[in-house]
Amino acid sequence: MMETPRVLSEKQAAKYIGMSAGYLRNDRMNGPIGDRTPGPVFVKVGWRVMYLVEDLDAWLKAHRVEREAG
Repeated sequence: MMETPRVLSEKQAAKYIGMSAGYLRNDRMNGPIGDRTPGPVFVKVGWRVMYLVEDLDAWLKAHRVEREAG
């Protein structure tokens, strides 16, 4: 079984959370726009942009919607 790395590239992060790399890039460049869901936090070292898996997991958990049983 392959282990998930601790740090992901923009493309890998987008795939991990089910969004496009363009969504992540636009959010980083422009910040939150209107009612659009803000993207996850990221790490920038020099020109490299990276995403920590723990931050992506926290972002996903924060946007989880639980429905009440009917």
